[in-house]
Amino acid sequence: MLNIVWPIFIIISFSYAIFSGNLDALNSSIFQSTEDAIKLTLSLLGTICLWNGVMQIASKTTVIDILSKFLKPIIKFLFPDLKNNNKIQKEISMNMIANLLGLGNAATPLGLKAMKSMQRENKDKDKLSDSMMMFIVINTASIQIIPTTVIAIRNSLGSSNPTSIVFPVWIATICAATARNYSNKNFNKIY
Repeated sequence: MLNIVWPIFIIISFSYAIFSGNLDALNSSIFQSTEDAIKLTLSLLGTICLWNGVMQIASKTTVIDILSKFLKPIIKFLFPDLKNNNKIQKEISMNMIANLLGLGNAATPLGLKAMKSMQRENKDKDKLSDSMMMFIVINTASIQIIPTTVIAIRNSLGSSNPTSIVFPVWIATICAATARNYSNKNFNKIY
């Protein structure tokens, strides 16, 4: 669908710029936005590398084991099918920790790894297991304590107080988690 919508927007923008005589402004804005995108990408690259490195180091130390023990009761409650599988629980823990720290870029590969492991244990390969559905819900809600990616974006764009987003993010992620959990329970009742 987006492969249809975006080209239409681009064609309309170019057509409007040609007919309104703003082709020079369109041309300069294209190059300016490209420059801004590259600057933003490079400034976020450092943050992404830092946190991916921290997660790699943490996975090789006892920090993840300590945090996994803290999350174990929650994971056992949310994923009752996996209570005997420590490997998948650790992968889920690492994903949840990365999400809690607002490290979406580090959480994604960890989440994919956990999902692949759950699929290997899944008896019906054509359908998602309850644990897989719960994992998707948790990742979609993405509860964050420290939204580092958003803070880094705000900082790179020159925000005077980039951390002012923390409290609103807490409210938004709690509301999202509650709504997702509620809709998932109702979805399961319907089907």
